[in-house]
Amino acid sequence: MARFTLPRDVYHGKGALEALKTLTGKKAIICVGGGSMKKFGFLDKAKSYLEEAGMEVKIFEGIEPDPSVDTVMKGAAVMQEFEPDWIVAIGGGSPIDAAKAMWIKYEYPDTTFEDMCKVFGLPKLRTKAHFCAISSTSGTATEVTAFSIITDYNKGIKYPIADFEITPDVAIVDPELAQTMPKKLVAHTGMDAMTHAIEAYVSTANCEYTDALALHAIEMIKEHLVKSYNGDTESRNKMHDAQCLAGMAFSNALLGIVHSMAHKTGAVFADKGSHIIHGAANAMYLPKVIAFNAKDATAAKRYAKIADFINLGGSSDEEKIAKLIEMLRKMNDDLNIPHCIQHYGADGLPAETGFVDEATFKERLHDIAANAILDACTGSNPRQPSQEEMEKLLTCCYYDTEVDF
Repeated sequence: MARFTLPRDVYHGKGALEALKTLTGKKAIICVGGGSMKKFGFLDKAKSYLEEAGMEVKIFEGIEPDPSVDTVMKGAAVMQEFEPDWIVAIGGGSPIDAAKAMWIKYEYPDTTFEDMCKVFGLPKLRTKAHFCAISSTSGTATEVTAFSIITDYNKGIKYPIADFEITPDVAIVDPELAQTMPKKLVAHTGMDAMTHAIEAYVSTANCEYTDALALHAIEMIKEHLVKSYNGDTESRNKMHDAQCLAGMAFSNALLGIVHSMAHKTGAVFADKGSHIIHGAANAMYLPKVIAFNAKDATAAKRYAKIADFINLGGSSDEEKIAKLIEMLRKMNDDLNIPHCIQHYGADGLPAETGFVDEATFKERLHDIAANAILDACTGSNPRQPSQEEMEKLLTCCYYDTEVDF
């Protein structure tokens, strides 16, 4: 028996933010990140709509990119004092992910972060509050997923929280919010969405329900991401829907080792002056992982099916997979994303010499590989890597060398 879970309601299209007026309750807390939602007026609108619904509203702001365990605990403490019956998270993946973790701690104050990280092991939520997620970026799709990514900066590791309990009750996918994204964010979140869809399609947990969503999302992202990056308004709107469809797919089909590797390399080099932005990491690693996974016959046929669906051509599965990899690398070029860690600059753009030096990479490679294998996303990858294979794969991702094992 399999399970397919989505939010109870998904409001989408221009003006969908007004759906906040339909929520019923006494108190709502809005969780938000930096200044963009305030700057463009969406935070004020959200607050106003909730007040129009008859609720007292409190704002918890300043949630950082790649939210920390400390931020989660601080937010949960505020919730325990305010006692909201609606948690409303607005912004990119970071405030929504953080708010999901805060929700767990709010409902179960004795829960530790380690407890939260037990895959599909959370207690029943909604004893105190329901959850509404409003996405402003076109990539993470956390507004419809059963996942949250929280960073333990003491360990330099991003941890995925995975449980259908944290699937939001209400998702609002309003493309007007996505129009505010800067170009680099469009690129990185867009390739995150592409990775979600492709990994969901080849995951060992795929099914008929997720396949349809994943394939259509891949088709839409191929058509609209680069156009969105170059300023096409309608394509920006389409990408907001495409990333949500990809999220619906992977939340139920799960992911693979592209995400395992991205989770474990994202913060591990922070002491060197920066971190590897999640979407950029996915973009760099995805072509290499496809080449690795394609050694599995079942995965190879599914990658070839993707190539067929988006009309890439090729007369054999091998040719089709090569064309899929070629297309993804071309997209990275068009989106100004580097192909490997060695050329990943501190600003997330290509650089002749990246911020992660060779000696540091080699020194940390064993532990990164070991942690990636233990990541929650590894179990549904179509080919299970050994420690040696994961180290070799990460090395290919550092130097942009061929995967031949």
